[in-house]
Amino acid sequence: MTRVEVAIVGAGFAGIGMAMALRRAGIDEFVLLERAASVGGTWRDNTYPGIACDVPSHLYGFAAHPNPSWSGTYARGHEIHEYLEHVVDAEGLRDRIRLRTTMQGAHWDAGHGVWRLDTTTSSDPVLGTASEQITAAALVLACGRLTEPAIPQLPGLETFTGPMFHSARWDHDAPLAGRRVGVVGTGASAVQIVPELARTAAHVTLFQRTPAWIVPRGGDAYSDSDRDRFAADPEALEALRADLYAEGEARFASRSGDSTAAAEAEAIARAHLESQVADPALRALLTPDYAFGCKRVLLSDDFYPAVASDAVTLVPSPLERVEGSAIVAADGSRHELDALVLATGFASTRQPYADLVVGEEQTLAEHWSGGMTSFASTVVAGFPNLFVLNGPNASLGHSSSVLMIEEQAGYAARVLRQRAGRVLRLDPDAERAYTDEIAAAAASTRWMTGGCRNWYVDERSGQLTLLWPGTVDAFRARLARADGTEFLPEPALTSTLEGRPA
Repeated sequence: MTRVEVAIVGAGFAGIGMAMALRRAGIDEFVLLERAASVGGTWRDNTYPGIACDVPSHLYGFAAHPNPSWSGTYARGHEIHEYLEHVVDAEGLRDRIRLRTTMQGAHWDAGHGVWRLDTTTSSDPVLGTASEQITAAALVLACGRLTEPAIPQLPGLETFTGPMFHSARWDHDAPLAGRRVGVVGTGASAVQIVPELARTAAHVTLFQRTPAWIVPRGGDAYSDSDRDRFAADPEALEALRADLYAEGEARFASRSGDSTAAAEAEAIARAHLESQVADPALRALLTPDYAFGCKRVLLSDDFYPAVASDAVTLVPSPLERVEGSAIVAADGSRHELDALVLATGFASTRQPYADLVVGEEQTLAEHWSGGMTSFASTVVAGFPNLFVLNGPNASLGHSSSVLMIEEQAGYAARVLRQRAGRVLRLDPDAERAYTDEIAAAAASTRWMTGGCRNWYVDERSGQLTLLWPGTVDAFRARLARADGTEFLPEPALTSTLEGRPA
């Protein structure tokens, strides 16, 4: 059995950021559990053709680890994975990370005031899988919100005769060149995948349920001299990050629903579509009928030209069923395909790990059965000494999610440093008040009023549960106002934990 002060589940941006925050707070007894064979989270799992970040690279990283070596304005997926590997080494975290280790369950032991985690570690075919219970004074769930692919429930899907896989589980051995490939979905992944497939497939059939607002991506490749300048002048790199941060904060207005800003941004999106798609009928099919900002705004310069080319057929209809090699759309059209790519998103509002975590009276999934709630987007009533990163209302629609992760990790590390052996039980009234605060701030935004169905709003409650309905500055200020009174009074306890992670 391993005993630690803090157990962190997940070694993507959130888990690594949490480990860094703990170290800076003087808390060194922690372990990171990662079910995969390497760190990296989303940027390890997603390897589809064309994958890149849609946040400027110099804003998409930890403040303490600027990277002068990004290849361009928008980093490619493999670069971000490599960046996270670099940060792990720079921070000396290798000996704290347990790879191929899965949390099978976690329950709060009220009698001892600790979390007990049941884990399994897969080593190799000879040694098999080992089980171990880890005891931790505090548990941090840094599992990510885009980890479990959402697979559509289509009659006959299992009968499809060719290669079929989700975009986040790309099968690089599947023979797609010269084949008829179907892509289901027109979200953030699809707009990057379709242009790449159009270059090599015999034909691409794109199934669109709802079109997206798309604005020009732009961006440039950085030259060797650019990278040398960034490396030689850290202040210039810091100034660039500050400029990108300010641009992101300004973008909140158009995404959330400021009428003037949204109208200006929508005009840019409409002009972009008109300039790249000459056919008025196709243009109409690609034009959203909901308010700009209601769904995630996408960035692309090559999606529209690909869809407008002879290499792609747009089917503006959801799917109805699958019959062997044929995909039948709801509009009655039938499409013979050799391969099928499901760019259908993730289980975002219903986090898979929630079923595994048992608090004082119920599982986290039961607590969130009406939609995810929290205080400070980080702590949850009924789950002592538990912190959730990238969970309720911690995502952004206008800037870098890493900024939010760093604020959450800083808050969690601060309260852990100050807890003095106490069990931190969130006051349920604090959670209710924060939830009401979120609802009030979200009520007038395009995410709630824009006339679309988006993955930011939980259909069970009708509430905004994924996005923070404000700027990063506002989130930072809100967490700074958390002074400890969000937790119920508790007499100090003497910790029984000792030793370091094995």
